[in-house]
Amino acid sequence: MAAAADLSQIVKAYDVRGVVPDQWDETLAELFGAAFVQVTGAAAIVVGHDMRPSSPGLSRAFARGAAARGVDVTEIGLCSTDQLYYASGALGLPGAMFTASHNPAQYNGIKMCRAGAAPVGQDTGLTEIRELTERWSQEGAPEPAATPGTITSRETLPDYAAHLLSLVDLSSVRPLKVVVDAGNGMGGHTVPTVFEGLPLTLVPMYFELDGTFPNHEANPLDPANIVDLQERVRAESADLGLAFDGDADRCFVVDERGEPVSPSAITALVAARELAKNGGKGTVIHNLITSWTVPEVVRENGGTPVRTRVGHSFIKAEMARSGAIFGGEHSAHYYFKDFWNADTGMLAALHVLAALGGQPGPLSALVAQYDRYTGSGEINSTVADQQASLAAIRAAYGDRDDVTLDDLDGLTVSAADWWFNVRPSNTEPLLRLNAEARDEATMTKVRDEVLAIIRA
Repeated sequence: MAAAADLSQIVKAYDVRGVVPDQWDETLAELFGAAFVQVTGAAAIVVGHDMRPSSPGLSRAFARGAAARGVDVTEIGLCSTDQLYYASGALGLPGAMFTASHNPAQYNGIKMCRAGAAPVGQDTGLTEIRELTERWSQEGAPEPAATPGTITSRETLPDYAAHLLSLVDLSSVRPLKVVVDAGNGMGGHTVPTVFEGLPLTLVPMYFELDGTFPNHEANPLDPANIVDLQERVRAESADLGLAFDGDADRCFVVDERGEPVSPSAITALVAARELAKNGGKGTVIHNLITSWTVPEVVRENGGTPVRTRVGHSFIKAEMARSGAIFGGEHSAHYYFKDFWNADTGMLAALHVLAALGGQPGPLSALVAQYDRYTGSGEINSTVADQQASLAAIRAAYGDRDDVTLDDLDGLTVSAADWWFNVRPSNTEPLLRLNAEARDEATMTKVRDEVLAIIRA
C-alpha cells in the first residue's frame, strides 16, 4: 500500500485530491473513513459523491471504513458539493463529499466537514486525519468495533431544492429564458429539480453526467470554458447564462449579450439583497482581491464590509467569527449564513434570477451599478524566487507618499485611483497579480509596471 510520504502530495490545505489509482484508491479511502470518524468523534456521518467514474467506489469504501468503527452512515449518492453541505447542515452530521471539482477525470478527492457544514482543513482536523491514515496504511487498519454501524441511503435533492427556494422569493419574477451549462458536472443533476416550477424557460447544455468531461473542462473561471455558453445565450436571445463547475458549488454568470459578469459584481448584487433582507444591517465578507465596488456597495446598503485573505477556510472562519450574513470571492464562491456559512453557487444564481426578474431591464444594465472599476483579472507569472520578487515590488513602491502597503495576503499596494495585490501560490512557483483602477488606461499602466518588476 502507499507509503506514508505519498499522502503529503494528496492532502491539501482544504481537502484531499489526487490521481486514482496512482496516488490513492479504495483501500486508502476506507482508512480515510475510519480516520475521519475518529477525529470528528462522530456517531453518524453523511457521504455523497459526484459523477466521476471512481466516485461511487471511493465513496462506498469510505462509508465501509466509517461503519467498521461503529458509526452509522447515510449515503446521499450523486449530489453537488453544496447538496452535501445541505445534508450536513439539515441532518446535523459531519459529511464527506467525493469530488475533484474541475480537475481532469483521473483525479478524485474528498471535501470533509463537521456537523453543520463546518469546514475541516489543515488546522481543523485534516492534519490529524492524514496522520492516522498514514499510520494505518503502514500498520494496518484499527480493530473494528464490536458492533458495526449501518449504511443506509437517503434522497436529499428535493429537500435541498426546497431549502434554497425558501431563502429567495421568486414568486413574482417575470418569465426569463436562461441557458445553463453544467459542463457534464453535477449541475445537470441539481438544476432541473431546483428550477422546476419557476417561471423560467431552461435551455440545458451538457447536462449528461460524465466525469470524463467530453465537451470542455468544468471550470467556468477559464474563459475558454464559457465560449459555448456565450454563443448559445446570443443564439437563443436568452436573458442570461449560468455556468457551474464540476461539483456545482461555484456559479458563473453571463449577461444577455453573452458578456461575462464579474464575480465581484455578483458579490455586490447579492450582498445588497442579503442586507435588504436583513433590515439593512449585517457584516459581509469579501476577500482582498474582490473589486473596490464590493465594500462600497455594502456600506451604501447599511452593512459592514470585512476583508479577508483568499481561500474558503479563511472566509468560513471569518463568517463564523463575525456572524456575517454573506461572503463572496473573486473565484465565484458565495457563502451564506442561511446555508450554514457554506458556499453554494446555486443560491447565488437564484438571487441573480430574482433580481433580474424583479425589474424590467436587461442583466447588463442591472449589474452595471455593481461594476464600477476596471480589473485586470488574475495574471500568473512563473518566478524563480517568490520572496525576492515581492521584495523588489515593495522596494519600488514602499517609499511613495501616495500609496499604502499591507501584508494581509501577499502584498497589496493601494493608491487613490488604483490598487494591486501580488500573492504567491502555495502549490506552484507562481506569483498571482490582480490589479484594479478607475479607468482602463490607469489599470493597464499599473498592471504593466508591476508585471515588468515580477518578470524582470
